[in-house]
Amino acid sequence: MKYMLLIYGNEQTWKSMDEIGMDHVMDVHQSLFEELTKTGEYLGSAGLTIADAKVVRVQNDVPAVTDGPFSEAKEVLAGYYLVDCESSERAAELAGRLVEAQYSPIEVRAVMDDPKD
Repeated sequence: MKYMLLIYGNEQTWKSMDEIGMDHVMDVHQSLFEELTKTGEYLGSAGLTIADAKVVRVQNDVPAVTDGPFSEAKEVLAGYYLVDCESSERAAELAGRLVEAQYSPIEVRAVMDDPKD
């Protein structure tokens, strides 16, 4: 089953991670990437930037576009992993190994099956 591990954060998250060292944070990500690649569970991952982010809402059939990734939340979506693993428990275990989980939530979501399959 495919799962998205959605990594959230805010300014306090980034400051806390700076204190432990971004080299350490990146080492944890690299180690997880290597393990997931070996086990065949890795499907993709990326960090997300807030540069040039937009929020789009349609009201009365008219799109309204505002700057910023902020959809009324304390945290912003900062990155993700897409994994294919045997259970939601395994996906949660992987999410718990991310350094960011010590500071901000990591959301684990099952990916809906493609109706074409």
